[in-house]
Amino acid sequence: MKHIQNRTPLYDALVHFRAQRPESYHVPGHKHGQVFANVGAGDFQTILSLDVTELPGLDDLHAPQDVIKEAEGLASSFFSSDHTFFLVGGSTAGNLAMVLAACVPGDVIIVQRNCHKSVMNAMELAGAKPVFLAPEYELETGRYSKVTVSAVRRALARYPEAKAVVLTYPDYFGRTYDLKTIIDEVHQSEIPVLVDEAHGVHFHLGAPFPAPALKLGADAVVQSAHKMAPAMTMASYLHIQSDYVDKQQVASYLRMVQSSSPSYPLLVSLDLARYYLANMSESERENWQEGMHNVRICWKNSPYWDVLPLSKHDDPMKLTLSAASGVTGFQIANALEAEGLYPEMATQDQVLLILGLELDAENSHLEEIIGNVNHQLKNSPANATIKSRSIPFPHMQELDMAYAEMKQKKSTFQAWSKAIGCIAAQPVIPYPPGIPIVVKGERITHEHAAQVSALLGSGTNFQDAAIQEGIHVYT
Repeated sequence: MKHIQNRTPLYDALVHFRAQRPESYHVPGHKHGQVFANVGAGDFQTILSLDVTELPGLDDLHAPQDVIKEAEGLASSFFSSDHTFFLVGGSTAGNLAMVLAACVPGDVIIVQRNCHKSVMNAMELAGAKPVFLAPEYELETGRYSKVTVSAVRRALARYPEAKAVVLTYPDYFGRTYDLKTIIDEVHQSEIPVLVDEAHGVHFHLGAPFPAPALKLGADAVVQSAHKMAPAMTMASYLHIQSDYVDKQQVASYLRMVQSSSPSYPLLVSLDLARYYLANMSESERENWQEGMHNVRICWKNSPYWDVLPLSKHDDPMKLTLSAASGVTGFQIANALEAEGLYPEMATQDQVLLILGLELDAENSHLEEIIGNVNHQLKNSPANATIKSRSIPFPHMQELDMAYAEMKQKKSTFQAWSKAIGCIAAQPVIPYPPGIPIVVKGERITHEHAAQVSALLGSGTNFQDAAIQEGIHVYT
């Protein structure tokens, strides 16, 4: 299979097309980069020459018969799927399509409570009846991230009519769990397991990474190639590996939720990302592991945080700093940014750093940055902000108002003190990571309001600025 994976059919087709110096009497309006604002023209010129439309020989994403079909086939072969779709709308498009294909309005879907907002949106668009499973708290990480087979088994026993189980693997911080046992349990009910594996495309490289969801038997898997592999932002994959999931249904919904004018630079980056992963040599993997080890040693050099240790359940490309007493994750992140180093995200207690698939052996610059950050934090006042902890959600939870009923209701904006006991007409989502604290359709509690207040006080960013004042509720 290795020699086959040396091919890049979609990229080659675009390069060949460009070499013909074609005249453009078609969209897009930049005419192969000849029409563009002077400001930025130099930066965009090369990529604009690859930004074309569905011309002869360049295929059509929504009905692939030529080079896109071949590129998707190579990806399917590498990832070991029955079929792989290229996505230009991020994992969001994949999550929407696979959930919509799995159910009809009113169907019960068992879903992990700390899922991405796109999964929640998929449930609403499908008119599904979600049953949320709360993950368990893990003391070693300080987060609610572990899904157990016993929880899934109880849900299936209580809701035997369920049409699918939707899980997130790994979580934003790269933490995994025993997915294989859960998949085997769910398959006894002859329903699919749909997995949002946005942060796990590189798991297909093998050790030292956790096993990928496809290898563990998942039926449909969505991966954000751009998050952990070298692909452009929004470029993603959707893999199908099951008779429980109708490929034609998925394709139909992808045509609905994705643009009818897909970006060829994004599509080409998927072809090249697969090529990169498939052709990584053993020596390159060894060099990466050595670099990763050295980087983790550098980050341990601070009295202001601890580096969370790795286990077999953790992605080594994710490095999490746990803030020491008197320091917040936000303070650490701000100090790092002042030195020109930008972490992926920060919480009150932790900072997430994402490593690349190629690491420098020389870390003197990183050591200098960490030394400067230590100096900054030494001269900063101790932070007395109350630590905010995640709400221990109910083990199993339905919405308090069905999506169909929500459509018939009007909403009003209420201050948090007056919203207690009301049904939320909007989700409350810290971003990143995009995981709702309050989901649309659930009853607002004192605990919800207290956590939102604590998060706002600690500097957490919410996608809706009005959240600091209140929330829309159904009347």
